[in-house]
Amino acid sequence: MTGAPLYWHSRSAANAVGWLKAVERTTEPKIVLLVRLLNAIDDGRHSFESLKDRIAEGGRRPSTRSLRRYLAVLSEAGFPWYFDRTSNTYRFAGGYSLKRLDLSGGELFGLVALRSFGASIGGAIGSSINEITDKLLGSSSNGARARVEAPTPLAFRLSEIRLDENGEAALRVFSAAERASRSVEFVYQDKEGKRSSRTADPYGFIVSTGRIYCVAYDHARRDKRVFAVDNVSEPRMLARTFVKPEDFDVEAYAAASISGVMHGDDTTAVRVNFAPRVAKAAIAARVVAERQITRNDDGSAQIEYRVADVDELVRWVLGWGSQAEIVDPAPVRERIAVLAHEITAKYGT
Repeated sequence: MTGAPLYWHSRSAANAVGWLKAVERTTEPKIVLLVRLLNAIDDGRHSFESLKDRIAEGGRRPSTRSLRRYLAVLSEAGFPWYFDRTSNTYRFAGGYSLKRLDLSGGELFGLVALRSFGASIGGAIGSSINEITDKLLGSSSNGARARVEAPTPLAFRLSEIRLDENGEAALRVFSAAERASRSVEFVYQDKEGKRSSRTADPYGFIVSTGRIYCVAYDHARRDKRVFAVDNVSEPRMLARTFVKPEDFDVEAYAAASISGVMHGDDTTAVRVNFAPRVAKAAIAARVVAERQITRNDDGSAQIEYRVADVDELVRWVLGWGSQAEIVDPAPVRERIAVLAHEITAKYGT
């Protein structure tokens, strides 16, 4: 946030719920004004008119009506401000204090990691991450700011997310529709290049291999589908609203897929042996949620994965070269043998 740093009540965490409920009904610029107003009241030396000057944005002072509304929002959130008639100032009740947002060493490291993560993926999501870390830094001490803005000790190697103008526009429409629980009408181009008109209810988003996907209920197909946002054109948010199923969890939906976008009602158990030199890395690679790990005395490991799409796992196992072997089931071993033969043929060996 620009302007005054963010402060938090040091005595009563219960105000957090009220504060969040209050700011949910405001736009981001108004939230900035509310934070400035909190700091001005904490100063304890401002009259009504001087509060207007204190929270003015770009020289534009809020109207009397707007300032009264902002004060009412703070009261509703539980901040005990009052008007001191003797001094003609606005103050907090005695014993109430606000303190600067202080970050622990672990929290600072997390903020550094978040910033590095945003820089790695780039695009709209990376920009949003950078904006929120800048706002948090504006709320922190100078020492914390210096530590976070120093050369980062972290490096993420992730697929960069870059959406073209149409993709950015589609993401804005879909994300706004998901928050407002409203249906979206759009044109979709599938992997084969076929275009079709769709109407869907956006439930959530998956970021995978440099692309952004929306999990949505497709009205025509009467089931959930996954749409690549960069394959969407002419998106339009409709007036029609929907109710997302209470049991829908986008993490659970994507749990049986390496990419997160392959989905099926049934899963297949596939066992893979990993040689000692790659076993630790394979164990660390949590590619699907459901797996069983068996560590062997020689340092090797066997991992059983439950996957929604076996071809997806086969392609992933091939990336380990000769250091990994699919043990069973037999049809999956046959599938990887066919692929290995095709690869060999391409290289003429």
